[in-house]
Amino acid sequence: MALYHDLELKVYNSLTGEKEIFKPIHEGKVGMYVCGPTVYNYVHLGNCRTFISFDLIYRYLKHLGYQVRYVRNITDVGHMVDDVDEGEDKIAKRARIEQIEPMEIVQKYTINFHQILKQFNNLPPSIEPTATGHIIEQIEIIQQIINNGFAYEINGSVYFDVEKYNTSHNYGILSGRKIEDLMSNTRDLDGQSDKKNPLDFALWKKAEPQHIMRWTSPWGDGFPGWHLECTAMSTKYLGSHFDIHGGGMDLKFPHHECEIAQNEASTGNSPVNYWMHANMLTLNGKKMSKSTGNNILPNELFSGKNTILSKAISPAVARFFILQAHYRSILDFSDEAILASERGFFRLMDAVKSLPNLSPSNHSSIDIHSWKQKCYNAMNDDFNSPILIAHLFDAVKMINLIKENKETISASDLTEFTKLINAFVFEVLGLENVEEQQGDNKKLEGVLNMLIGMRNEARANKDFALSDHIRDELLKLGIQLKDGKEGTSFLL
Repeated sequence: MALYHDLELKVYNSLTGEKEIFKPIHEGKVGMYVCGPTVYNYVHLGNCRTFISFDLIYRYLKHLGYQVRYVRNITDVGHMVDDVDEGEDKIAKRARIEQIEPMEIVQKYTINFHQILKQFNNLPPSIEPTATGHIIEQIEIIQQIINNGFAYEINGSVYFDVEKYNTSHNYGILSGRKIEDLMSNTRDLDGQSDKKNPLDFALWKKAEPQHIMRWTSPWGDGFPGWHLECTAMSTKYLGSHFDIHGGGMDLKFPHHECEIAQNEASTGNSPVNYWMHANMLTLNGKKMSKSTGNNILPNELFSGKNTILSKAISPAVARFFILQAHYRSILDFSDEAILASERGFFRLMDAVKSLPNLSPSNHSSIDIHSWKQKCYNAMNDDFNSPILIAHLFDAVKMINLIKENKETISASDLTEFTKLINAFVFEVLGLENVEEQQGDNKKLEGVLNMLIGMRNEARANKDFALSDHIRDELLKLGIQLKDGKEGTSFLL
């Protein structure tokens, strides 16, 4: 029997601001949509945190026995810079800078996105639709919204009528913003565009002659609005009413707010039962920004080729670091924090690796079942991965006590203990196998032992200049050699 029958999962719903008992629309099945990237540049670490957070959620729902349809889109339609209705197309701008075709930009950065998430050991979604592949569906939704009286066409563009919608619905239901406040903050823009109201957002934009990415529509050549694509793709694959919609906290307004409005204006349904938002990643206490240089890309993290960290960090350690914070909390990335996380990661992996070598006893002096319940209680409390990890370190202590013969464990408990730890570490948290992660360490150890052998040979030949040179150069790299009675060892 699936675990979800016996466990009560609570999910924080951004729509209500409360943790709610999770009840899928269809028994045993979950429909989840997560906003994917706009593929006009390399995916940054903050984006990765969002996708790792929802990978954790996806993994745990599957672990509980749910059949999950996970849909995550690719935005390959050129939308405006800063996601406003006027300005320059993001993808076209990048294509002009790199002097290649827009769809080459799309392909290049989609491949990068997939490669990075694979390195983080993210599971691929069930369906990964593209905005350009769903132009027809977007046009149909626009027409339905127009037919229902909540949109208007002017000069080849179509805009959503926010004020008209708000007379019978609640624009601001997700973000908690009031239309009166939004109106007062944007009133100075009146008369600067074709919109009836500055709050109105584009459903379809007329393509100017120089605009490269364009499609034919009933209103003329143009391209769809940014908010519309997610409405089209989520409802096509999950229905007009589905379980979970996720994304970064920065998408709550206006993107997700507009999605709700579009759905209700076209179908009359509130589209989603549980809205979920992952919080931001900061760097050294400040917002990540390419313009200020306070930014690091995943490949810079993995290679060590950056000016922020003191060493290269493996994808598994970076994933572990991200999961040590709750997905709804702000997480600050720093050299000190990631190195501490790395130490914890290898301590956990060493313990997991030692499980097959534990010797069972006739009885258990430790309570495996109570520990198991604590682990599930953590994950059932809105996917609280940091509390789960804390309980995994309690397991590390238990393993060490068993190894030291200070605690005992029966054969049946050891079997269950091993199964549970492996499930939580690899299946739920999605951490990489320890052998794969330690491969580079083993290579480094081999090189260092070779250098120590060369240094020993130099000392035997009384070539102390070479001997000292090897020692001093390694010290510059942060590797200290220690000579003792049993030979030379190294300290990283």
